[in-house]
Amino acid sequence: MSPELTFLGAARNVTGSKYLLDTGSSRVLVDCGLYQERRLKDRNWEAFPVDPSSLDAVLLTHAHLDHSGYLPRLVQHGFRGPVFGTAATNDITEIILKDSAHIQEEDARFKQKRHAAEGRKGPYPIVPLYTAEDAGLAASLLRPVEYGATVDVAPGITASWSDVGHILGSAWLELTLPNGRTVVFSGDVGRWGKPILHDPTMPSSADYLLVESTYGDRLHEPAADIDGILEQTVNSTFESGGNIVIPAFSVERSQELLYHLGRLLAASRIPSMPVFIDSPMAISVTDVFKNHPSLFDQEMIGLIRSRKSPFDLPNLRFTRERDESKAINDIRSGAVIIAGSGMCTGGRIKHHLVHNIERPECSIVFVGYQAAGTLGRLIADGADRVRIHGRQFQVRARIVRIGGFSAHADRDELLRWLSSVSSLPGHAFVTHGEESAALAFAGHLAEQKGWKTSVPEYMDKVSLD
Repeated sequence: MSPELTFLGAARNVTGSKYLLDTGSSRVLVDCGLYQERRLKDRNWEAFPVDPSSLDAVLLTHAHLDHSGYLPRLVQHGFRGPVFGTAATNDITEIILKDSAHIQEEDARFKQKRHAAEGRKGPYPIVPLYTAEDAGLAASLLRPVEYGATVDVAPGITASWSDVGHILGSAWLELTLPNGRTVVFSGDVGRWGKPILHDPTMPSSADYLLVESTYGDRLHEPAADIDGILEQTVNSTFESGGNIVIPAFSVERSQELLYHLGRLLAASRIPSMPVFIDSPMAISVTDVFKNHPSLFDQEMIGLIRSRKSPFDLPNLRFTRERDESKAINDIRSGAVIIAGSGMCTGGRIKHHLVHNIERPECSIVFVGYQAAGTLGRLIADGADRVRIHGRQFQVRARIVRIGGFSAHADRDELLRWLSSVSSLPGHAFVTHGEESAALAFAGHLAEQKGWKTSVPEYMDKVSLD
């Protein structure tokens, strides 16, 4: 049979990335992500389309939950093969899977208590999607690969990983099939000129191509003067006698913030003040960054050599324990508090908002996308009052939004990433974007490159002749 590719996720939506490649004698899964959109979460609970034990291997492009978070579920139902990813990807994946399992178990316990209090009895027991034990077993299957190395991942299939500049350890993959065809999987494409990481490397050829389209229908706004806005915000808040509270994602965003704060401090543009990373997950991910300096760009390496690493700021404090986190709220002025979650949907950030949001001398700084309906979006959009932990709070703190932190390539950057591929004998499949974004980028790609393009539907199957 000709090799077949089935789109099991990120097809006309953004999350749940899973692509099944079946040659007749081998089966590999490229990415193994959780669905995170509310309307699609039921797919996480459905039976996997093929017997998980029949998979020879899973290949990860990077560690984000929507690319790795289904692994414990796959293991739960019989998968025991190797999971290949770069060393940094594997380190972050293990952290993310264990955190996800904890959330799954906590959510199930909370739902059980709520149903018991309400006297509700459903037809099915309330159980977590997967457990910490499942996550630990999944982590034990992780196998490291080097950028640029060619790996035999299954009979007749080889794969190589190349730096795509999205997050630490992220990669685009090139698979060579038994019929000699090559398939490139973009993963999530990063951006040029971002701090800490190398710029994306680019593929030079492919017979078939899967390319993400998260921002395929738009261009990013011109990069904000991140250092300038941070400098002004920190200094004015410090002089006013308040705190700077920053909701931030644990992977990449928190580390980028340390980078910018470190540069400002090294240049004496902001005063020396305590900077708290109040997120156990962000702390663990920061440790991973420290362990992989070979992945840093030249500017970051220069900072380390000059003993100005942003991960070793003189007043940087990591707070893992809950009591340590609570103690931060006794600080009334002169602190930078970076905490999760990035959209203020849960976690420790809510407690810091409770203690600072009604104080006009404080600043709340948003450095990431705020989805519609989230607490972060309400605050960022200028709400006068918000509900936190069941209570109403007036928003008196200064609200600051800083653009330029996105780790995803926009439409023109995606085209730049593809610019070295002069011809595509087969097909370009546009994935990992909302339907409107994917369709727009598919049309733009066909117009600019003259390639055959399409936007697959969920469970579509194509032959790679």
